[in-house]
Amino acid sequence: MKSSVLTRYRVMAYVTAVMLLILCACMVAKYGFGTGEGLTLVVSQVHGVLYIIYLIFAFDLGSKAKWPFGKLLWLLVSGTIPTAAFFVERKVAREVQPLITDGSPVAARA
Repeated sequence: MKSSVLTRYRVMAYVTAVMLLILCACMVAKYGFGTGEGLTLVVSQVHGVLYIIYLIFAFDLGSKAKWPFGKLLWLLVSGTIPTAAFFVERKVAREVQPLITDGSPVAARA
């Protein structure tokens, strides 16, 4: 697996998690204080698009790592739980790191 697969997953995991936290703050402002309805709409749409990109990258990573469906499902759902993506991303990065190859051919030893 190339390191770019992990890198793009990690970037989208952080971006999606931050946007979800911003969305939660907007929802509190909208429903708790009656303000920021327009901002909440924009942030929710941006988070939705970013989450779709996150799903694509997470599925790509999980399929290349040959994970079972349950593990892949947890990876996909972690983008919908506030702060979960931060913790799942760290665990995934540690687990996938040994699977990464740099793309150069490995010399055979005699």
